[in-house]
Amino acid sequence: MKFNRYIIAGLMSLLALNACDQDKLELTNPNDLSPETFLVTQAQAQSAVNAVYANLQTRGLYSRGMFFSMDNMSHENSGNPQLEADKVQYLNFTFDPSHGLIRAYWESCYRGINKCNYVIDNEEKIRAIVSADFTDAMKDNFIGEAKFMRAYYYFLLGTRFGDIPLVITTPTSGEGTPKSPVSAVYDQIILDLTDAADKLFAAGDAENGRATSGAAYALMGKMELYRGNYGAAKTAFNNILGDYSLVADYTDNFLEETEFNAESIFEVSYDIAVGKSDQWNSDASGSGFIASTFRGQEYGWNDWYNAYPSDALVAEFETGDPRLSGNFYFNGDAFAGGTVSLPAYGDPAVQRTQAWRKYSNYYKDANENQESGINFRVIRYADVLLMMAEIENEVGTAADAIGYLNEVRDRVGMPNYGTAVMDAAGYPVGTKAQIFDAIVHERMVELAGEQVRFPDLVRWGLAEQELSAFGFEAGKHEVFPIPQQEINFNSSLSNDDQNFGY
Repeated sequence: MKFNRYIIAGLMSLLALNACDQDKLELTNPNDLSPETFLVTQAQAQSAVNAVYANLQTRGLYSRGMFFSMDNMSHENSGNPQLEADKVQYLNFTFDPSHGLIRAYWESCYRGINKCNYVIDNEEKIRAIVSADFTDAMKDNFIGEAKFMRAYYYFLLGTRFGDIPLVITTPTSGEGTPKSPVSAVYDQIILDLTDAADKLFAAGDAENGRATSGAAYALMGKMELYRGNYGAAKTAFNNILGDYSLVADYTDNFLEETEFNAESIFEVSYDIAVGKSDQWNSDASGSGFIASTFRGQEYGWNDWYNAYPSDALVAEFETGDPRLSGNFYFNGDAFAGGTVSLPAYGDPAVQRTQAWRKYSNYYKDANENQESGINFRVIRYADVLLMMAEIENEVGTAADAIGYLNEVRDRVGMPNYGTAVMDAAGYPVGTKAQIFDAIVHERMVELAGEQVRFPDLVRWGLAEQELSAFGFEAGKHEVFPIPQQEINFNSSLSNDDQNFGY
């Protein structure tokens, strides 16, 4: 049973609570939920905590907008003619403050943060619940889950918008919140993750799909790496090195049957058995039955095929790298419906040569049918090892950096860096700059289509070099515009607060 079923239960309880507070002057049934009668049982506390995860499944985030925005802006994707205009705007960097999916991204995160704040603000009520089965460790874990998720939502916001409103308690009035420096947002993320890591269960003790202490340390390390705090990042990652391992088959990281494996640190859960009737309706709220993602349908060559892997991405793979076939389909490959024959476009029509295999259901189904229950692996151990390589290279421990790179390559049977074979192939690692180039290459092929390359290019200062030909402007497109709707309705913001260039 996947975690989504518990998310739905949590949402139903919170929706009932919200409905009961709409008009305090009305006579109400004393048995109905209210702020005074909610969070007095273990089941209610569990429901409130379950709900903090639901906003990850919205169309603003992992169900649709997240993969399009990151994969298109990084130009790991190219667009077929039928690609919708708002997705094309990611490819050519023409989005503006009115962009609907950017607004949904922002709102999805802040709605999730509000749910987290509700749990954290009510810590005393949760701790006061008396039940023989509800231990102090379980109560700690509940608070840890809310703090991890608040940190993750702020990580998504800070890395994509820069300076943003920092809200860490449940609002009690309609007053708006001004922007805080992104450095303050990142400080809060570290505070939340430090506390969460201390409170959360370890991966082996937690239910699949929930935040764990390992996930907290992994996100903490990633946040510190993004800030250039290499020592702090290494300290965080050292807490989990050896607790996870690379699975033998690279493709097991992207199949439904092999979710929550030894390599997985944190996943966004989907399960079409839970229900998908609201998948088109929930762009930000996280309510209803939305346990399905459009990823397979959108990218699927035998379905909508709105986007396909760019030529530059495919060309990055070395000859003989099994990750090439692990990530992509090519004409003549086998799939559940027979033999791959990609569509043709143009006049005269030219057949496409590649399509996404990663996160697709074609290994078992001939068509996606607008639904996929395959989880998104948000952080996996290979990512951590490659970040450790980057850290060791930055602090001057070249041998260790190369060792982490080779650990990732060993899983897929590729030649090691530092050998004559790799030197001859054009990948020497004799200097810090050469090791960095190897890290850039290895992250591109190992983590293709996993929504990490665009943030990598931005933090490395390489976005202009790699993306200016597509419309990227340095000093502007490192971040999204703040949604105009937020500026219009937040009394503490004005158009002067808009990000530069928008």
